[in-house]
Amino acid sequence: MIFSSKAARRTQRALAGLVCAAALAGLASCGGGTSQFETFAPGRILAFGDETSALTTDGRRYGVNGLDADGTFNCGLAPLWVQSVAGFYGMSFAECNPTSAEPRALMFAAVGTRVADLTAQIEAQVAAGGFRANDLALVMVGVNDIIELYRQFPSRPEVDLVAEAGARGRQLAAAVNRLVALGAKVIVSTIPDVGLTPFARKEKSENFDIDRAALLANMSAKFNEQLSVSVLLDGRFIGLIQADLRFQGANISPGSFGLVNASDGVCTVELPACDTSTVLAGADANQFLWADGTRLAPGGQNQLAQLAVDRARRNPF
Repeated sequence: MIFSSKAARRTQRALAGLVCAAALAGLASCGGGTSQFETFAPGRILAFGDETSALTTDGRRYGVNGLDADGTFNCGLAPLWVQSVAGFYGMSFAECNPTSAEPRALMFAAVGTRVADLTAQIEAQVAAGGFRANDLALVMVGVNDIIELYRQFPSRPEVDLVAEAGARGRQLAAAVNRLVALGAKVIVSTIPDVGLTPFARKEKSENFDIDRAALLANMSAKFNEQLSVSVLLDGRFIGLIQADLRFQGANISPGSFGLVNASDGVCTVELPACDTSTVLAGADANQFLWADGTRLAPGGQNQLAQLAVDRARRNPF
């Protein structure tokens, strides 16, 4: 990672410290510790959640799809964070490796998923044979819940919506804890601060009753808070990655995270049709945080992948 100045380096160190301090009890030290544990080697990767983690049946993603030099779609380019984690362990999803007779990375994530839908994804694997002790489940869901709740304003007051967002964070924690009870190890991510998305900026500029971005931020914060305090606090089973802190840092200082833009969507067409030929003129999607109003560009997916791989390596699973 390239830092543009001493101030940027200080910002990055401070943000890294926040992430470290907020990590779950029982996790490996963020630096300087002497405790040793055997590196976890998952036998399978299972992706659960919404479009942040979802591949279509032909390997496309709700972000920026990669093209080869001749313009041919290549599902291995601009990978999702779950693809990057699977690749770190030498695995691939069938949606992006159709020749694999028995893929060890399994896709359950789907576009539009909310927390309430996560149970069905988990039960689908239970019905298909269940979980094993060396399964690593990757979970991220909740942005669609925040948008759904936001659409109920002002019919429902802000205080009710924030409380409901917290309840959904607890519901997600319960689903993650169930994955542990079923035998899996889990990496679960908080959701980005939806108040910092291109969608939030647009809503704020077009509505003057209240600060709509602040409302979205408050709901996101409550969701993440309740997820964090309700999930099983045992690093032997669950690793929490804090995407909200990482993306808040990227919003403050994009260059400190290898980005040039953390405010605008890079795609000029609807997802999942977006690819590297349909982004903003002259833009490098790897340097953008957002693909559209709420979905991540490759730059955002890269940030998630870094957090997830680091957590999987450090956790004493």
